[in-house]
Amino acid sequence: MCVPTTPVRAVTPTIVAILCSNGVSSSLLLLSDHAERVIPPVGPVYVRRRNVFVVSLAFADLVVAFYPYPLVLYAIFHDGWSVGETNCKVSGFLMGLSVIGSIFNITGIAINRYCYICHSFSYDKLYSYRNTLLLVALIWLLTVVAIVPNFFVGSLQYDPRIYSCTFAQTVSTSYTITVVVIHFFIPITVVTFCYLRIWILVIQVRRKVKSEVRPRIKPSDLRNFITMFVVFVLFAICWAPLNFIGLAVAINPEAVAPRIPEWLFVVSYFMAYFNSCLNAVIYGLLNQNFRREYKRIIMSVWMPHLFFQETSRGGTEGMKSKPSPGLNNNEQVKGETL
Repeated sequence: MCVPTTPVRAVTPTIVAILCSNGVSSSLLLLSDHAERVIPPVGPVYVRRRNVFVVSLAFADLVVAFYPYPLVLYAIFHDGWSVGETNCKVSGFLMGLSVIGSIFNITGIAINRYCYICHSFSYDKLYSYRNTLLLVALIWLLTVVAIVPNFFVGSLQYDPRIYSCTFAQTVSTSYTITVVVIHFFIPITVVTFCYLRIWILVIQVRRKVKSEVRPRIKPSDLRNFITMFVVFVLFAICWAPLNFIGLAVAINPEAVAPRIPEWLFVVSYFMAYFNSCLNAVIYGLLNQNFRREYKRIIMSVWMPHLFFQETSRGGTEGMKSKPSPGLNNNEQVKGETL
C-alpha cells in the first residue's frame, strides 16, 4: 500500500473538512426547501412529484457527509484507520449508497424530465404521485442491490492514499469492469439520450417546428431542465476521471496501477467526493426561488429576530394586497414554482 506524500497529507484535512461542512449545510438547505412540498396537499401535483426526486437526490448527497466524511477526518488526524473493521465496512457501504444513489437518482430525474417534456400527454399516467414514490423506492432498492456484492467480493477496503474505506479497484478485474459499466457508463448513456432528446425538442419549439402538435414549453420547465442538466454534467465531470482510472486498472492491473501517480488518483477521488456538495449549490445559483428560500432559511437560523420582523411585515402586506373574492383563480397571477 502507498503512504500519502507530505503535500497530499497537508491539504487533505482542509479539503475533507470543507466537503463535510458544505455537504451537510447545502444538502440540508435543499431538503428544508423541498421536503414540505412532497407531502399532499402542499403545492401543485406536478411540483410534488418532481420534488420527490430532488429530495431523494439531496438525501443521497447527505448520507456521505454525515458518516463517511467524519471518519475520513478521524483517520487523517490519527494517520490511519483506527476505528475497526466494522466501521470500515459501514463507511464503505454508506459511501457506495451515496454515490450509486446519486447516479441512479440523476438517471431517474433525466427520465422524468424526458417523459414530462417529450411525452407530456402520457406523463400524468406514468408519474402519478403514487408511482413516483414507488419509482424512488425502486431506485433505492436497486442501489442497495448494487452495493451488496461488494461484501462477497471483499472490495470494501481501507485505502491509505485517501484515508477512506472504499471500493478497491484492484481486487477483481471482472467485477471492477462490471461496476464501472453498470454504475457509470449505462446511466450516463441513458441520461445523455434523455437530455439530447429534450434539447432537440427545445430547438424545434424555439424554431416553431411542429407547433401545432407540440405544446409550448413553459419557461419554468426549461429552467428546471437546465438546472438538472447542469447537475448531470457536473456529475459526469467529477466522476469520469476516477471511473476511467478504475477501468484502465481493471483491464491491466500489473501494468497500469504502478504507473498512475498518487496525486492523480487522490485528485480524481476528491473530485468525486466534491460532487456531493455541488447539487444544492447549483440549485441555489440557477434558481431564483431557491435563492430566496435559502436566504429565508439562513436568516431564520442565524438572524431570527430579522427573520420574524420580515415575516410579520410580509404577512401584513399580504393581507393589505389580498385580492377581492370576486376574482376567480384564472384572473389571479400565479408565480412560477421550480
